[in-house]
Amino acid sequence: MSSTYAELVAALEALPPTPRIVASGNGAIPYELLRIVDATLPEFTLNMLAAHPGLPMREGITHETSFVGPGMRKSPHLSYVPARLSMVPLLFGRTLPPDAVIAHTSLPHGGRISLGIETNVVVGAIEACKARGGTIIAQANAQMPYTFGDSEFDVEDFDIVYEVDLPVAHYAERRRVTAGAADLATIGSLAAARIQDGSTLQMGIGNIPDAVLPELTHKKGLAIWTEMFSDGVLSLLEEGAMDPDRPIVASFSVGSAELYRWMHRNERVLMRRTETTNDPAHIARQPMMTSVNTALQLDLFGQANASRIGARIHSGFGGQTDFIVGALHSPGGQAIMALRSWHPKADVSTIVPLIDEPVTSFQHSAIVTEQGVAEIFGHDQAHQCWSIINKAAHPSVREELWEEAHSMGLA
Repeated sequence: MSSTYAELVAALEALPPTPRIVASGNGAIPYELLRIVDATLPEFTLNMLAAHPGLPMREGITHETSFVGPGMRKSPHLSYVPARLSMVPLLFGRTLPPDAVIAHTSLPHGGRISLGIETNVVVGAIEACKARGGTIIAQANAQMPYTFGDSEFDVEDFDIVYEVDLPVAHYAERRRVTAGAADLATIGSLAAARIQDGSTLQMGIGNIPDAVLPELTHKKGLAIWTEMFSDGVLSLLEEGAMDPDRPIVASFSVGSAELYRWMHRNERVLMRRTETTNDPAHIARQPMMTSVNTALQLDLFGQANASRIGARIHSGFGGQTDFIVGALHSPGGQAIMALRSWHPKADVSTIVPLIDEPVTSFQHSAIVTEQGVAEIFGHDQAHQCWSIINKAAHPSVREELWEEAHSMGLA
């Protein structure tokens, strides 16, 4: 039975002063309930991952996260807690105990309710909150797909089930992934050439990983074990590139209404908690596990910065480190770092002599830019440096990079 507005408000008012509230993030933000929380509680801490714009933002609200999304980057009260995504749920039982969880869910079906497109860290948050007697609240949405796996709960697990009928889709129409600019197309083609039939894929978020997908439609027997997926999966399925006997395993999805209709009660999709999808040991068991990620900067030691700009937090570790480690331990696996050699907005080289910021990841299999492919793993640092400059860096900065390489003893 759906809870009333009055019951929801009473549950919120019964929370401790300045409660910590963990909410679904990414493309599953429960905006309607957060609006009610904002109107009801004078002060609270809002913990969520990769938040999009539209969050309550005023004095009295602290935004807490281990992966900063565009909705929190300009928050005057941002509390960034560094953590690999696979380990974020541990924090809810230790240093970040939740007083309430607000999950964006499907409507109940046969006494069960699903977290839909966002399983991720929400499962761990619910468990930690229940263990300390906290309040579990569902924004049960008629437009949220019902998915299987770790996303399923008994309705009785929720103290409040507040029903809504609101759009969930991040894109109004199906987003057809295309390579776009010439440099992106080149990067996509070079990266895809390294991916064999029968590989298991993880794609990071952004234009660079998206550029790889159109180049994979002619492959065969592909599988997906990933942190997230989007509309590109539909194209792989339509072209027969996917192994029909292996489920798509992910912890969240961001996509179109068409994608979510396809996901609804689809047994081919298994939404798993982040402790499973991002566990390097589980990742390493996937055949020919191939991770494709990107970065803001990469240096001559093969180190990548995907998290910070001028020491200011831009995003976070996310799952990049989890998947790179797991992929390198997979039979036939590889970790590809793909990026433009020149940042079009900042108008600077993305290949630098030495990264000044905290390093997000390192020891990738190869670095791919529109200039070519630099083989990294298994070579000594002098050869890595040579390959990065000659194969990946923009020609206009190669002379300067060689000067720096000599000064650092790399050449």
